[in-house]
Amino acid sequence: MSIDIGHLIVCGTDTDVGKTIVSAWLVQGLDALYWKPIQSGLEEGGDRERVLRLLDLPDERALPERYAFQKPVSPHWAAELEQRQIDPDRLDLPQSKGPVIVETAGGLMVPLTRQWLQLDQLARWNQPILLVARSGLGTINHTLLSLEALHQRNLNVLGVIFNGPIHPDNPNTIKEFGGVSVIAQLPFLSELTRKALFRQWQEQKLTLIFEKLADAWSQSK
Repeated sequence: MSIDIGHLIVCGTDTDVGKTIVSAWLVQGLDALYWKPIQSGLEEGGDRERVLRLLDLPDERALPERYAFQKPVSPHWAAELEQRQIDPDRLDLPQSKGPVIVETAGGLMVPLTRQWLQLDQLARWNQPILLVARSGLGTINHTLLSLEALHQRNLNVLGVIFNGPIHPDNPNTIKEFGGVSVIAQLPFLSELTRKALFRQWQEQKLTLIFEKLADAWSQSK
């Protein structure tokens, strides 16, 4: 069943926090399209190919990148290394009848150009945001700083999804100090498969949670 949540922006507190795995989880659970507008690092085809491969989906379930660069570095520098420049005007959100999971590159303050941060692009999009964070040591500082940056721009943060081994305290601490919901916790999976992701989605009753989030977002617009 497709949940009408429109464009859902998946951001991370840092690079390598698990945005792509969480994005795949959302694509599967929400029956959504996947889109990563800017890809830095094209080894093994990039994150679009990883999502399709993991979920065993046809190519049409993932939209092509607007910009794709070879080097796995910050987007602004990756573009410069290829004598190119990212144009924010080319990053308009794609039209779709169903939900689209939009995975950003790197953290919130990553430059897309020498004058334009990822955070600037989020403000231009003005769509609901899910923040992906590590579950373990160091996540409190990174997550609270990221939430503060988002709140300063008055952006709609639906909540946080933790990725990694379940932590007994960090989610509650982030919820209390960050003033946000902890929507889900994707634990370490000994075997990362679409079946394992589906089981986690069912066990955490995320269809019901996202139906409520979609209703709340619709009423707030």
